[in-house]
Amino acid sequence: MPTTIRDVAQKLNISVYTVSRALDGYDDVADQTRELVIETANKMGYVPNRAARQLRRQKAETIGFIIPSISKRFNEPFFMEFISGMGEELSGKNYDLLISNVNTHDAELNLYHRWVNSRKVDGFILNRIRKHDWRVNFLSKSGIPFVALGKSQDGIDYPFVRIEAADEYLLLMQHVQKNGFSQFAFIGGPTDLVNQIDRLKWFRSATKKCGIEVPRDRIISTDMTSMGGYEATSALLKSLTPPDAILCVNDEAAFGALHAAREHGLTVGTKIAVAGFDGIQDSLHAEPPLTTLDIPVADIARQLAGMLLELLNGRQLESREIVIRPALVTRGSTGG
Repeated sequence: MPTTIRDVAQKLNISVYTVSRALDGYDDVADQTRELVIETANKMGYVPNRAARQLRRQKAETIGFIIPSISKRFNEPFFMEFISGMGEELSGKNYDLLISNVNTHDAELNLYHRWVNSRKVDGFILNRIRKHDWRVNFLSKSGIPFVALGKSQDGIDYPFVRIEAADEYLLLMQHVQKNGFSQFAFIGGPTDLVNQIDRLKWFRSATKKCGIEVPRDRIISTDMTSMGGYEATSALLKSLTPPDAILCVNDEAAFGALHAAREHGLTVGTKIAVAGFDGIQDSLHAEPPLTTLDIPVADIARQLAGMLLELLNGRQLESREIVIRPALVTRGSTGG
């Protein structure tokens, strides 16, 4: 016969009520008791009736993550690492992760409405935040808890993780300069994306401090894909005054820049420098290995998932803002 909640209670000599509250994660059970109950239940092979628990708690016990339509690719390495981090955090907390991707803004809008109206998820984790983001406004008005990587400028208070890399961008530019490169370009993303706004700001600040002038036609917006990076780099290298150093808004665009540079017969790291941002695992295995500003993508996702769970369980967050500083990882793509 399968193990029941009563069997777990008898094993520990405590009430069924206490076991139930411990397994459901309520605060009125001591941490030590909760850990003992969970450990004992696992050892005895007890599997809670999920449907009954959801009905009792009036929760779906599911977190939603919709890859924004701006990204288009489900298998983008950044998102694979981000999803892995969310899954790791939620898997041991009795929460599922519901993931979907969409190709158009209308499809994205409809999916958010459907998940919210059907109470399919208890909360959302957002990424690729825009300066003014309809998702932030919609979820806030709907009363649905959410957290995000990035802060919009909508004047709405919500928990978020923020990247701060002004100093690190300066270190990157100084490193590239030191290796003999001087004609810089920036391949960015959509102009209203917070990532783009911040990273272009850091780029411009660093060029100013390094005494570098960058013509406007060397700052290009793309869709942040490898194809976007490839096309932008090809256009830059065909110009009358091509750059010899290209800094990209993310690693994915930088992979495309590496490809384009090689196609133009340039030895990356010697004739041209290319650098990215994010530090995804694939950057180490690029040809040549990619210099990047490395942020702990999976760990950021874990922190966001943890923050959202605290909200859903009615707990006060220690901080509604977490600041992450990247680490400069220098590799062959920038010489030296």
